[in-house]
Amino acid sequence: MNFNFLSPVSDSVLAHSELLAPQALGKRIKIHSKKNGIPDLDGVQLAIIGVQENRNDVNYMGAKLNFDAIRKTLYTLFPGNWHTTLADLGDIEPGETVEDTYFAIRTAINVLVEKEVIPIILGGSQDLTYANYRAYDNLLPMVNIVNVDTNFDLGDANLPVKNNSYVGKVIVEQPYNLFNYTTIGYQTYFNSQEEIDLIEKLYFEAYRLGEVSANINMVEPLLRDAHIVSVDLKSVRAAEVSDNQKYSPNGFSGKEICSISRYAGISNKVSSFGIYEYQNSQNDSATSMLLSQMIWYFIEGVNCRVKDDDFLNKNNYQKYNVLVEDDELIFYKSLKTGRWWIEIPFLPDVNNKLKKHTLLPCMHIDYLQATKGEIPERWYKAFRKNSY
Repeated sequence: MNFNFLSPVSDSVLAHSELLAPQALGKRIKIHSKKNGIPDLDGVQLAIIGVQENRNDVNYMGAKLNFDAIRKTLYTLFPGNWHTTLADLGDIEPGETVEDTYFAIRTAINVLVEKEVIPIILGGSQDLTYANYRAYDNLLPMVNIVNVDTNFDLGDANLPVKNNSYVGKVIVEQPYNLFNYTTIGYQTYFNSQEEIDLIEKLYFEAYRLGEVSANINMVEPLLRDAHIVSVDLKSVRAAEVSDNQKYSPNGFSGKEICSISRYAGISNKVSSFGIYEYQNSQNDSATSMLLSQMIWYFIEGVNCRVKDDDFLNKNNYQKYNVLVEDDELIFYKSLKTGRWWIEIPFLPDVNNKLKKHTLLPCMHIDYLQATKGEIPERWYKAFRKNSY
């Protein structure tokens, strides 16, 4: 496997790692170093990759990225009772052009996901999510993206890709592999009414910051259906991070963003996880610790995965049929975990990329509301989307 575009973890991080306790994560991780090269990925389930690319940031002023502070902090943390092996593959440095960097990201993620290794991407500007998405072109027929962000990042697809407009490109560019796009934690005053209306028109999902903060558990079914999770650090409130990272007084708390990271890890479908818009600075301990804890919680989540979405064996689930007006809603409850799904019926000759029916993750409350005659909004949007 040729990963010659990856630069090794710096000597200063390795020297720092030498002083750690034997139980620390830094002593349990396979590290890409100058001396030993890229580690063997046999038996590895998760791999960290830094991407030092931020030239498509609308506020780009020539600043270079460095992830040493994050690595030093992450390596000092102690792993949980984990059964997974973690590797740090070093960094993708900026290519001659941004497209070169995108190509390197696409290649790395494609190879890792094919080998069933989950990449944890440290970015760089969030337009790198576009390259992450394109890595799935030959891997999956349909892809679901969840974006944890203050903004929708739709933008104008006819203009060059930027970190605040990459989603437009994802939607309109062939091959059309995007099935669902969900934004968690958007703040209305950062988004034009036209963008909000477009999200609604495309039957994509969007959840406001206040709505999510009031019930953080609601993100679990949203992340359970995601393949790619992209977190914009601007979604974290300014009080939680160091000076260079501050964006808005409103946003997720450290505890909330770590909960979201853990839910992303627990999802059986999530096969790449990225944290973007990192801005390094001298006084960086708060931000690097927050990122390290987000990564820790994501890995913790992966270690808690339970294969509970096998509905071929009737002993694994209970099935509930609910009649709402003229629609029969079919719910499934896993007997292993107690998690719920709702069936989206298949419309023949409409979308040949979908199976006979799609199972959409939901919550127990969706079933309870259906018994009271209310059709869940997620079901309605997914059904309408399948109709086109």
